[in-house]
Amino acid sequence: MGRLGDADVHAAFHEFRAKESDKCLSAQCIYCQSVRAKNTSRQRSHLLECANYLNAMKEHNPQNPILELAANGTPTPAMKVPKKRDHDTMVIGNGFQGESTGSRSFPIPRPALERDFQMCVQLNPTINVGPGIWGQRNWVSFISGHWNGRFGKGTVVPGGQDKQLVAPDLSTHLETNYLLQTHDQPPAFIAVRTEGWRVGPREILEKLADPSQSDEVDPKMYSFRLYIHMETGDNRYLHLNTGMWIGSGIRRGTEVIYDAYRVL
Repeated sequence: MGRLGDADVHAAFHEFRAKESDKCLSAQCIYCQSVRAKNTSRQRSHLLECANYLNAMKEHNPQNPILELAANGTPTPAMKVPKKRDHDTMVIGNGFQGESTGSRSFPIPRPALERDFQMCVQLNPTINVGPGIWGQRNWVSFISGHWNGRFGKGTVVPGGQDKQLVAPDLSTHLETNYLLQTHDQPPAFIAVRTEGWRVGPREILEKLADPSQSDEVDPKMYSFRLYIHMETGDNRYLHLNTGMWIGSGIRRGTEVIYDAYRVL
């Protein structure tokens, strides 16, 4: 069993092979971009002194064991790991039936989610493109916005767009493309692409489509979920190119706000 906080250590680094001939991987801290050989103990020691990491944890994850170790010197004891259930082990040739005599089994890691950033986007009025073969088409352009997260903060460049497909029951498929600008000097630019659905009771979706009524809608009354992809050529943010995120959003007047969770 790994040491307490190992998962948090690994989540804070982007692993790569500096040269094809290298036998060992290197690890780059996603908070300060410092690079070192992949070694969990040394990576943990770095995080205990990385001001960017510790500040991000204080704001977004105060229960982080590494943060507690940096503050108190003694992390909270790890919880006892429960006994594996059948569906925790996949058996080759036997589906998800648990271990069986004569079968070779292997553990499959479970993904985890970590809140990574928040996005706020101001929208122009919806343009009704008209009915298509798959449903009603809408077009929504972005005025501006801002974002803040573990890897930085910045603004949303004006001119992004959301191409919507509205089903007869008003369930809406969302497909957006827009550009982020970081607060660095010089700034970096990050292309963002999202895809997802906003679904719920018809009367709730009707209110969400009306900026004058959307503030009255309880976010628990509908589901607004996204897949998020990011791309950049800036060396400071290359780790974003291989990341995976899912988002949970709300609509407030002419603004969309969503939290993005990195898949670990």
